[in-house]
Amino acid sequence: MTINHWFLFFLAVQVIHFLGTWKLYQAAGRKSWEAAVPVYNSIILMKIISRPTWWTLLLFIPIINLIMFPVVWVETLKTFGKKSTADTFLGIFTLGFYIYYVNYTQKLVYNSDRKLTPENRTADTVSSLLFAIIVATLVHTYVVQPFTIPTASLEKSLLIGDFLFVSKVNYGPRTPMTTVAFPMVHDTIPFVKIKSYLSRPQLPYFRLPALEKIKNNDIVVFNWPTDTAFNMYIRPDKSYYKPIDKKTNYVKRCVGIPGDQLQIKDGIVFINGKELILPERAKPQYSYAVALDGKTPIDFESLAKELDITDGAYFPDVQKRDTLIFTALTQASAERIKNTPGVTAINREIKKGPEDGIFPDYQDGKPSTTNNWSCDNMGPIYIPQAGKTITLTKENLPLYKAIITNYEGHKLVVNGDQIVIDDKPTTSYTFEQNYYWMMGDNRHNSLDARYFGYTPENHIVGKPVFIWMSWDSNGKGINKIRWDRVFTTVSGEGQPQSYFKYFLILLAAYFVGEFLWRKRKENKA
Repeated sequence: MTINHWFLFFLAVQVIHFLGTWKLYQAAGRKSWEAAVPVYNSIILMKIISRPTWWTLLLFIPIINLIMFPVVWVETLKTFGKKSTADTFLGIFTLGFYIYYVNYTQKLVYNSDRKLTPENRTADTVSSLLFAIIVATLVHTYVVQPFTIPTASLEKSLLIGDFLFVSKVNYGPRTPMTTVAFPMVHDTIPFVKIKSYLSRPQLPYFRLPALEKIKNNDIVVFNWPTDTAFNMYIRPDKSYYKPIDKKTNYVKRCVGIPGDQLQIKDGIVFINGKELILPERAKPQYSYAVALDGKTPIDFESLAKELDITDGAYFPDVQKRDTLIFTALTQASAERIKNTPGVTAINREIKKGPEDGIFPDYQDGKPSTTNNWSCDNMGPIYIPQAGKTITLTKENLPLYKAIITNYEGHKLVVNGDQIVIDDKPTTSYTFEQNYYWMMGDNRHNSLDARYFGYTPENHIVGKPVFIWMSWDSNGKGINKIRWDRVFTTVSGEGQPQSYFKYFLILLAAYFVGEFLWRKRKENKA
């Protein structure tokens, strides 16, 4: 929706509110025109129903307002004597339009001194539950969100089964763009597995001030830019439109930030001509071909357990069995295997181009023949920066086509060698927002920017900061907690350290202190 559409929608809501409540305002001793003034009418309504003025703010926060509207409808009805179960039911399931019936057909008696506390235990429970949901939704949307690592793309740094807290405040909380959605779930309602939101109407993108900017090597949670799946669980049979904030959440390492020149040479990332040095906690993995002498027996199962090799291995030639391909090894693991008796050589697999599915051709579903690129060799690539202008040619257009059309919403036509944007021939383009290059540390087992391209700034969700639980499910029926990863930080210097024992000590100290304090008060009494 455009700004004009939203303005008209806002005015329509105000007109609907005025027509359905002006007599209620009069009955409460207010002026009828007060029901027509945007925002002010909500403040006055809070006074009429004897609720705090700050409730008005909740009425204008997307998703939260979906919970608040029924509360206000019911409170309004109760204030004017309509407090039966039938009245409550009609108020909610007519989406508040039952108030029209009361406004125009009933004798209006304003009960300014009505009892505000719930009259029974059920009502009290419902009231408490609603506000618990409101608080939880506010925290989930603007402060911190739980997240689970589903794939091995950041294996060794973040493991499958890690449960994270993702901070929204580090990179700035993004206000919801989807206005009608089930609270505290993503694109799918659990268990029933149906879509959790309505695609329309949509709010424009807006982000609150950030504590920091995204830096090279930061691990970032973002919405997968090219997601067209129906939901997170069901494989699509066709493409579906998805709002930005309802696209599937991904987590990768940001290796390229706005303004960078990125190139990948034989699997090594170079930024502005210099090799990108990963932090100590990062352990990049690559595929390796291990040559065997065919005579010396090797216990690969024990070796994999010793080296914590989690990805698979296979023989490309099952008849000869003279070469074993490990799909993901760290450099340290590769060195250890190299020194194993029976191994004659070990070489990192380097994929040469052209490779199918590589950006930028992946976005059109074509083989990657434009630049002869592969996942191990591509670039140089400019990472777009907001406000920067580039020269646009037919040759580099594939790199920026999705940005111009999908992410920044312009009409693009190519007539021969002429590029036409929004019906105007052009030879340049100015970017409207920042973009990032997200990659997994598991270089040969990661669906990342090498395939889907740039991640727009409006797709950024937050920064993983804390692992509160880690559950190891090895697929063999043995599940266990990784205690060494519980209560560890995601970023930082040195190797991760669990703070769980310190948490338990503080928790025990709290309970002991509380017990002693209570005993002391009892003795004084």
